[in-house]
Amino acid sequence: MNQFFKRTALCLTLAFGAASVLALPADFDAKMAARPDADKARDEARKPKETVELLGIQEGWTVVDVSAGGGWFTRVLSAAVGPKGKVLAQFGERPLQTNNGQAQKDMAASLGNVEPQFVAMSGVAAGTADAAVTAMNLHDAFNFRGEEAGVAFIKDIFNVLKPGGVAAIIDHEGNAGVDNKDLHRIAHDTVKSLIEKAGFEIVTDSQLLNNAADDHSKSSSDETLGRSTDQVFFVVRKPA
Repeated sequence: MNQFFKRTALCLTLAFGAASVLALPADFDAKMAARPDADKARDEARKPKETVELLGIQEGWTVVDVSAGGGWFTRVLSAAVGPKGKVLAQFGERPLQTNNGQAQKDMAASLGNVEPQFVAMSGVAAGTADAAVTAMNLHDAFNFRGEEAGVAFIKDIFNVLKPGGVAAIIDHEGNAGVDNKDLHRIAHDTVKSLIEKAGFEIVTDSQLLNNAADDHSKSSSDETLGRSTDQVFFVVRKPA
């Protein structure tokens, strides 16, 4: 199936909420099972398979893991795009200060379809990705540097995508009208506003990662939450 028909099928899936038109790689579940135990322990709260299916990621795609950190999403995305696909794991420059980023390079080599990117998002080649994922990163850009920085963070994601490309914007949800800085959270409507100001179309405002037991009053890292916060999850699309 050529790229035009793949993207058309994806758009129909996202628009009408049908089950995924194109399947994940046949060995997706096996690769997910082979991940480190610490990664798998977070699956119940983060719902990786449902997340990549909702985003519509397909075998052979190029996907960016924005601010990849320890690589939790990098491993998930690697399994989702398969050996013919590619994951650009954007780590930024900081890991180069620790053994020249060897840990990140070793992880990439072990997965086989991951390219570590030791640059800011603005340094990732523009217009090259089919999809991108950012999880738990937007709140810091907004809370510590303001609205302009929040829009710029999302705009960098917009720029790396091909026309029609999609992204998942996921973060710890905070209450509106309060200072979420120390809680490491961000209000739902704030995320929505930043997304729209960056030029994205909102495809889905998903409830997949909701957790009614989290009232947003505690820090997202509070031990009593067990790393299972109530989360904002938008699927967005760059206009074709």
